[in-house]
Amino acid sequence: TACWLCCSSHIAQLVDEVTASSRHYVDRLFDPDPQKVLQGVIDMKNAVIGNNKQKANLIVLGAVPRLLYLLQQDTSSTELKTECAVVLGSLAMGTENNVKSLLDCHIIPALLQGLLSPDLKFIEACLRCLRTVFTSPVTPVELLYTDATVIPHLMSLLSRSRYTQEYICQVFSHCCKTPDHQTILFNHGAVQNIAHLLTSASYKVQMQALKCFSVLAYENPQVSMTLVNVLVDGELLPQVFVKMMQRDKPIEMQLTAAKCLTYICRAGAIRTDDNCIVLKTLPCLVRMCSKERLLEERVEGAETLAYLIEPDVELQRIASITDHLIGMLADYFKYPSSVSAITDIKRLDYDLKHAHELRQAAFKLYASLGANDEDIRKKIIETENMMDRIVNGLSESSIKVRLAAVRCLHSLSRSVQQLRTSFQDHTVWKPLMKVLQNAPDEILVVASSTLCNLLLEFSPSKEKKKKKKPILESGAIELLCSLTQSENPALRVNGIWALMNMAFQAEQKIKTDILRGLSTEQLFRLLSDSDVNVLMKTLGLLRNLLSTRPHIDQIMSTHGKQIMQAVTLILEGEHNIEVKEQTLCILANIADGTTAKELIMTNDDILQKIKYYMGHSNVKLQLAAMFCISNLIWNEEEGSQDRQDKLREMGIVDILHKLSQSTDPNLCEKAKTALQQYLA
Repeated sequence: TACWLCCSSHIAQLVDEVTASSRHYVDRLFDPDPQKVLQGVIDMKNAVIGNNKQKANLIVLGAVPRLLYLLQQDTSSTELKTECAVVLGSLAMGTENNVKSLLDCHIIPALLQGLLSPDLKFIEACLRCLRTVFTSPVTPVELLYTDATVIPHLMSLLSRSRYTQEYICQVFSHCCKTPDHQTILFNHGAVQNIAHLLTSASYKVQMQALKCFSVLAYENPQVSMTLVNVLVDGELLPQVFVKMMQRDKPIEMQLTAAKCLTYICRAGAIRTDDNCIVLKTLPCLVRMCSKERLLEERVEGAETLAYLIEPDVELQRIASITDHLIGMLADYFKYPSSVSAITDIKRLDYDLKHAHELRQAAFKLYASLGANDEDIRKKIIETENMMDRIVNGLSESSIKVRLAAVRCLHSLSRSVQQLRTSFQDHTVWKPLMKVLQNAPDEILVVASSTLCNLLLEFSPSKEKKKKKKPILESGAIELLCSLTQSENPALRVNGIWALMNMAFQAEQKIKTDILRGLSTEQLFRLLSDSDVNVLMKTLGLLRNLLSTRPHIDQIMSTHGKQIMQAVTLILEGEHNIEVKEQTLCILANIADGTTAKELIMTNDDILQKIKYYMGHSNVKLQLAAMFCISNLIWNEEEGSQDRQDKLREMGIVDILHKLSQSTDPNLCEKAKTALQQYLA
């Protein structure tokens, strides 16, 4: 105990000494002699440079309110105010906690007030400090927009010096986070005020201006349409960006210029087949993915390229054959390549900590590359260990990597060929099911879409049924049934869609499990869902459940009454042609049952509806109604004579005669076939 007491008193003594030296700095700020105060601030400035401990001490001891007071005092000399702004900027360079302390003391309004001074050196010091505070992740960017006079005033300061240009552009590019922010900056003339800075003699100014344009154009058609017509020194802005992508320019400049053109293109202001995209932007971004580039450049290059080519199959094809890109991305998983090549230990440490960002970027780009083209998907899947990498990605700790891996898997799962081969050899569904357990909606939507694809049956072979089994045993039905109850319509659609795929040509037990898991109440809730996609997929599920005779009869014997009610409601409701057609197809399936037929034959209301749709103006609906009739009157089946007689009394035969004269060959043929049943 004695030893511990001795030790703790020693620590206390040290803390006292440190605090005493720091307190000395703070005490000098209260000296009545202004000259001594100025010297005190200058000494403080020299003491805090690069010393985070000292910065924290001074903040704890209350230096910030005093510095802000001196900064705002009319009696303070401009030199003192400027030095105060410099010290505050230095304190802000420390930890995030330092910035929080500065924000709590209302540093931003004080600095913005300082910008009204006539003195340029003071303005620059305030802007430098503002830049440091605003670029910290803990600062709410909204603070730039609370006072409506701030943005126009900053625009007017852009012409004062290269420093005002650099800092203001940096603040803008950092604080432009939403469409509203873009609109405010755009309406205050950001494009016109910043465009000429792209030709500045200062590289830093050029870069900050370029970054401004990338955030202004992102997903913003209004800004992008304006940008393509802006002239800078007699040259159109896109051409200025193209020059900035030349190989002799710094990498950061090439990459940011490529981002600008990517965003303008995605916003619809430049065509995807324009030379500046196909021959300049795309190759520049592919270059950024090479092994020679730094980790952050490879990440940004791949993510930007993924965004550029995402909606356009032609760009996907071009990218896939540029510089062996697909193979190049495989290196993203083996990083860092050789420790010996990395002499800088700090760099190695950074890269190891951020290697997951490379994997995320590679998955994103693979997902975009494989979005549409079957051959590209095949190439991606044949890349070394690709499926293993995706499986590993699905269980990584980083949620961003998991989401990107799911996106990649989803993109590749659109391929029928791959579903039959590569996906069968790898148990991708196991980790996928794990991802689906209590994941955020963003992941759930993509993962459940992927599951829909994995559950597709292309042939009802025994082999396939064996493959389906493990998915079922992993609790897929419960999980999908729970998705159908989600607030999010996209998840409801995917849940029901996957169940629909699962029920396709499935054995009786699976169908019973689906009906049990879903519950009749939920099934009918889905049949009255406000989202037409949910309704269509639910009808598709019903249609798949009601296929093959024994299944039809079995399901209709237990759920027949409710199903007939639902069918009636839909046929009477205000629904589109596709919904009505799908509903009539369900009736046709019921009419194909052995005992299930009677549920239609004893329901005059339904029979009248079928008759009505036989005479409808839409051929699709006429054909679907005709299927119902054909299945009801088919000769070889028990009771066909009674059914034929009842339908003849209803006037069905007359309609068949009329339809056998139809100009639609399909309809005409079906009507003639049905009439033959009467003649046989």
